[in-house]
Amino acid sequence: MKGYAVKSTEDISTVKKKYLTFILDNQYFAVPIEDVMEIISMQEPTKMPDFPPYVKGIINLRGKIIPLIDLRTRFHRGESDYNDRASVIVVGVREFDIGFIVDGVDEVIDLSRSQIAPPLNMSTEIQNRYITGVGKYEDRIILLLDSSKVLSEDELDDISMGYNIL
Repeated sequence: MKGYAVKSTEDISTVKKKYLTFILDNQYFAVPIEDVMEIISMQEPTKMPDFPPYVKGIINLRGKIIPLIDLRTRFHRGESDYNDRASVIVVGVREFDIGFIVDGVDEVIDLSRSQIAPPLNMSTEIQNRYITGVGKYEDRIILLLDSSKVLSEDELDDISMGYNIL
């Protein structure tokens, strides 16, 4: 077989990846579907002292304590009352489960590499650590999130070990 290379019949730009899209402040975002553990309706969290403002508290989900992160607040988009469309997307980050509060869950979509542009950075000093790319789907622009970077390592450690709840 010397001199022969095995070639895929599928162009790398057409390989598709599934994303769960959701709405936040009238804008579309998405997380890779493999990060999503489940989607639940918004629940009233138990508030914890000394949590940062974007951590709305904790919930008991079938015996497991889950901190709830309000992505609106985390992304500096202001507070909002939770309506009947508000949902919690439970994602796995490291060995923990964390709930992301969103305005509403939209749909699961397929995006190929050719539909994803790299994120824009204003300068080397200002970088958006949460965004992995900008998806183009139908007539929408969708910001693709890295679930594991919504909280820094220090923030995750503070929430998990500081309160010994995860």
